[in-house]
Amino acid sequence: MSNRRKRGTGSVSNRKDGRWEGRYVVGYDEKGLPRTKNVLAKTKRECQEKLAALRAAYETPKQEKLTPAMPFRDWMDYWYQNLCKPRLRESTRQGYENGIYKHIIPELGSIPLNKLTQNDLQQFYVRLKEGGRLRMADTYGQGLSDKSVRACHANCRAALDRAAADGLIKVNPAADCKLPPKKSKEMQILSREEMQRFLLQAKEEGYYELFLLELSTGLRRGEILALQWDDLNTETGELRITKQVTRVNGALTISAPKTKASNRTIILPASTLRELTRLRERTHSRWMFPSRIKDDVPLDPASCRKKLQAILERAGCQRVRFHDLRHGFCAGCLENGMDVKTLSAVIGHESVTTTLDIYAHVTDTMRQDAADSIDRGIGKHETKKKEKIEKTSLPFKPVKGSRRRPGTGCVTQINENLWEGRYNPKWPDGKKHARNIYAHSEEKCEEKLAALILEVKAEIAAAKGAQQTP
Repeated sequence: MSNRRKRGTGSVSNRKDGRWEGRYVVGYDEKGLPRTKNVLAKTKRECQEKLAALRAAYETPKQEKLTPAMPFRDWMDYWYQNLCKPRLRESTRQGYENGIYKHIIPELGSIPLNKLTQNDLQQFYVRLKEGGRLRMADTYGQGLSDKSVRACHANCRAALDRAAADGLIKVNPAADCKLPPKKSKEMQILSREEMQRFLLQAKEEGYYELFLLELSTGLRRGEILALQWDDLNTETGELRITKQVTRVNGALTISAPKTKASNRTIILPASTLRELTRLRERTHSRWMFPSRIKDDVPLDPASCRKKLQAILERAGCQRVRFHDLRHGFCAGCLENGMDVKTLSAVIGHESVTTTLDIYAHVTDTMRQDAADSIDRGIGKHETKKKEKIEKTSLPFKPVKGSRRRPGTGCVTQINENLWEGRYNPKWPDGKKHARNIYAHSEEKCEEKLAALILEVKAEIAAAKGAQQTP
C-alpha cells in the first residue's frame, strides 16, 4: 500500500532533531504561492493529532456538506471561493465571477452535481451563444462572444475535474463538449511611415516618450504605466519591470507582473535612453508617466488607450490597439534576426512556445525568405522580387489640438509683437496663484512658459515639503 497521505490533508515528516513536524496549506498569497502552518510533536501519533486539529481549525464548514447530490450551484460556489479564488490575481477574479455567478449558476445551478450531463452543458453553451448577453446587446448583439463561451466552459470543466478527483462524480461531463472555435484577434501593425507620423503627432501632444518606449520595448500597457524612475539605470540603460498598473473595481491598483517571467530586466536602445533621460530632468514625479490630473498617481490605462486612438486619428494612421504596438515590436525583432528565445525573454513570455504560437506567421515568412536565399545561392535560381512602389508623400505636419494639455498653461497673443504665457496652478494652500511671462514671438513664449512651469512646480514641491516637516 502507498504511504502517501490523501491530497489536501497535510504532510507529516521526521525532523533531524528527532521531533515530528506536520505542515498544512492554509491558503494562498496574492502571487498564488501557498501559505502553510506547522505543528511539532515528540511522536508521530501526537503530531498527527495536532495536524488534524490544525486542519479542522482552517477547514470551512461547507466541506461537511459536500455530497454527490448537492446542487451544482453549491459545488461551483465552493470550488471558486475555496479552491480557485485564492490563487487568482485580483484583476482576474472579476472575469471568473461574471461567468460563474451571472451565467453558470443561474442556468445550471439547480441541477444535482451527480445528475449534470454533457447534454445539459452543451445546450447551455448554445443558449449563451444565441442570447446570453446581459448588457449592451443592442451594440454587440444578443449572444456572447466565442471567447466568453469558452471561458464559461473552462470554469465548468475545472470545477467538475475537481469533483471527479474528490470522488463526488465518476466522470467529468464537460470533457468532450463541442465549443466555438478558438479565434485570435488579427494583428494590426503600423507601417514604418505610419510609425513616423504617429511619433510626430505624439510629440506634439506630449506623449512622445511613452510611445517611443513602447515601440522600442514592446512592454504591456500595465507594465509601462507602472514604471518609476528608480526602475531605470541611466548609466547602463537597464530597465527593470517589476510591477503593473491595473484597474480593479474602479480603482487603480499596483500589483506584480502578469507572470513570473514578466519580472525581468531589459536593455534600452541608446536613442530611447536619451529621450527618457531628458524627460526625467523635467518631470517632478516618482512615476515615469504620471497622471496629468492627479498628484502622485500613474497615468490611467483607460486614458492612455483613448489618447492612443486620438493620436492615431490625427496622424492619419490605421486604428490599432495598444497591444498591437507590442506586436509590431515583436514582429520587427524577428524580421531583423532576433532569435525567438531571446525575444520571449525580452517581452516576458513564460515559454518560447507562446511566442511561436503568436508570431508563427512572421517566422513562416522568415523561413520562406531563408529558403529563397538558399535556392538563389545553391540552385542559381532567380526568384521574383517584389516590385517596390515608390510613393511620393508630402512631409507630415502634426495636428495642433484646439485645447492644450492640462498643466501646460496657456499662450495668448496680445498684439502683433507681443505674446503672453500664463500658468495658474493650485498651491498647497488650496488656492490658485497665476504667474505670467511675455515674449515677442510664440515660439519664445512657449520656451519661457515651459521654464516658468518647471520653476513653479519646484516651488510648489518645496512648499509641500515645508508643510509636512514638523
